[in-house]
Amino acid sequence: MIADWFTVTTDALINLWQGFLSFIPSLIGAIIIFVIGWIVSVAFAKLIAGILKKLRFNQMFEKGVWKEALQKADVKVDAAGFVGAVVKWALVIVFLMVAVDVLGLVGFASFLSNVLGYLPNVIIASFIFVVAVIVADLLEKVVRATVESIRVGYGHIVGVIIRWSIWIFALLAILMQLQITPALIQTIFTGFIALVVIAGGIAFGLGGKDVAGEITRDLYKKLKG
Repeated sequence: MIADWFTVTTDALINLWQGFLSFIPSLIGAIIIFVIGWIVSVAFAKLIAGILKKLRFNQMFEKGVWKEALQKADVKVDAAGFVGAVVKWALVIVFLMVAVDVLGLVGFASFLSNVLGYLPNVIIASFIFVVAVIVADLLEKVVRATVESIRVGYGHIVGVIIRWSIWIFALLAILMQLQITPALIQTIFTGFIALVVIAGGIAFGLGGKDVAGEITRDLYKKLKG
């Protein structure tokens, strides 16, 4: 009986050791692939960023409406560096997928494949954010100037409403692009509408009725005059 247990234990340890020895070449190969991939990814990303900077790609975001809007949003954009970073991490994930495949980790390789497929969504969401900053600022100015040009007044209020409306729709678009759960998006939107309605109701009930009447009469007089 003891001899049988000894034989079983010995065989198990021998199989474990043999499995470890057979795994070492795959592990070394995976490490080499990943290290080479990291070096290639960093070098290629620097090359791409350098080429874009020489082509003055960053200057597109350093003048005109782009610059002013990004400054107001307190956003510093190194467009060439951003593109380079995206390229680098995309290549890193590709080489990591190869390394993981060498190790035979199918589940982890599938996860990395999903991450790589998700990167375009992040890029598009970032683009939506930048466009929202520019469009919100531009339309706020246009609407405010238009309202004030006809001497109606309240141009600032209308401009703020326009700006936040654009931001709300941009936020929803970003969440949808990032494939956030639709139910969560609907909950956020419903909660925001409820908050606006409740706040408006409280303000109206606490004396906003008189203020609203005064604004309406003032607006009517300006339009009539």
